[in-house]
Order: sequence, then structure tokens, then C-alpha cells
Amino acid sequence: MLFTILFPNIGPDLYRIDAFQLFGFTLGPFAIRWYALAYIVGIIVGWRYCIWLAKKSPVIVTRLQLDDFVVWATLGVILGGRLGFVLFYQPSQYFAHPLTILQVWNGGMSFHGGCIGVIVAMLLFTRQIKIPFFSLADIVAAATPIGLFLGRLGNFVNGELYGRPSTVWWAMVFPPSKDPLQLPRHPSQLYEAGLEGILLFLVLFFLIGNKSVRRRHGIVSGTFLIGYGLARIFVESFREPDNGIFWAWGTTQGQWLSLPMLAAGAGIIWYARRTAAQPAK
Repeated sequence: MLFTILFPNIGPDLYRIDAFQLFGFTLGPFAIRWYALAYIVGIIVGWRYCIWLAKKSPVIVTRLQLDDFVVWATLGVILGGRLGFVLFYQPSQYFAHPLTILQVWNGGMSFHGGCIGVIVAMLLFTRQIKIPFFSLADIVAAATPIGLFLGRLGNFVNGELYGRPSTVWWAMVFPPSKDPLQLPRHPSQLYEAGLEGILLFLVLFFLIGNKSVRRRHGIVSGTFLIGYGLARIFVESFREPDNGIFWAWGTTQGQWLSLPMLAAGAGIIWYARRTAAQPAK
């Protein structure tokens, strides 16, 4: 314990009112949670970044279309993320108590499920407005690390999804409500924020800044899938497995769910490089 860093016990709530009176009615509790705020800020900042990217040649997606897609993307993240968590991590528990699936305020979101949800939303949206799927997907992929970064910071503040026990000098002891064992652990949420958020954002920023890359729709999307998959597989080596369950050869659920992303990303890049480039505008 002597060589561990104290966890900054900020608490999950930015602001909280347990109960208050309004027109004679008792309301509450009411809370603004850091994790929910991370989602909101991530969506808003990501949307503004998408608008900035869409102005670059070749211009295919308009500002108005991106404004409309924000609602689709939000639904894709929430519905896909929640259903993914239910199906990938705790199906028996939720199927035994189906109404708890709707209790998103109690936590339980899956990135892999949210990714699938956004992909479905993009497929439906681009089909409706009749633009190429990857013309939108590349822009959304380039902005996604913003949300990943903020989301992982939210996980850290909540003291959840922590790492495995460790003796490194930067190990942290997370709150007893989250870790009853009170062991020094890897702050794996920060590892993910750095790799899935900052590093992946920079890679995609410089990639989408190349005009020849922008003209070959799909390269940015494929790179995102590979980058996230590699980062997640690596960090899972330090992260406590969900539900404490290891798979074959000491692997985790998160690592197995990330493998299809590597294959899909490689396939998309292969396809994009063999497809005629979009004309410059």
C-alpha cells in the first residue's frame, strides 16, 4: 500500500439533490453523473468535429445531414451499447429479470455493442439519404476516439472497469464499493483513454488529413477498427476481466470480441485500396 497512488475519490455525481419540494410535491433524488456527462460532451464535441471534417474535399456529407444523423448515432450508441452488454456479458441475469435491461442508469454498456448499433444506424441513414456508406463512416470513425476518451475517463471517475492487481508504482486502490478486495491495481481505464482515445485520434487525424486517403472511402474506417481492436486486446492484458471470467489460454471476452474488428478493418482497407478513388472537388 505504501507505494500506491491514492485514487482520486471524486464520486460518480457532479451534482446531486436527494430530495426537494416543487409545488407541494417531493421530487428526487436528482443527479448529474460524470459518466452521463461524458457521453453528452462526447456526442456534442464529436458532432462538431464531424462538421469540420465534412468540409474537406471531396465534400459528400452536408452539415444538415450530419445534424440529422446525431439523433441516429445517439440511439445507436445507447441501444446498441446496452443490448451488447446484455448479450455479451450478462445474458442469464438480464433474461431472468428483463425489466432491468431498461435500467441504463445503473450502468452496463458495451463498446462493441455500441459500435454495431452505430454501424446499423449509418447503414439505414446513408441508404435513406442515398450517399455512400463509407463517406459518412470515415467521418464518424475519425471522431469516435473523442467519445472513447471521455467515456474511459468516466469509467475511471466511477472507479469501475479497473485493472488487475499490480505492484507497479502507479497502481491504485479503488473504492471498496467497487473493489471489496482493496488491492493495488492497474488504472486500466487510463490506459484505454490514452490508446483508444488520444493515440487513435491522432492517427486518424493525420490520416484523414491526407487528401488521397479521403478520396478512398473506407481506409479511415478500417484503420479505426484495427486501431481500436489492437488497443483493446493489449489493454485487456492489464484489465480485470468482466465478471472475472477468463477464456481459453487466459484470454478475455473483450479480446475475443475485438478479433472480428481486426479482420473487418483489414478487409475494408483491402477493398478501399482496390476501389476507384472519389474525384477531387
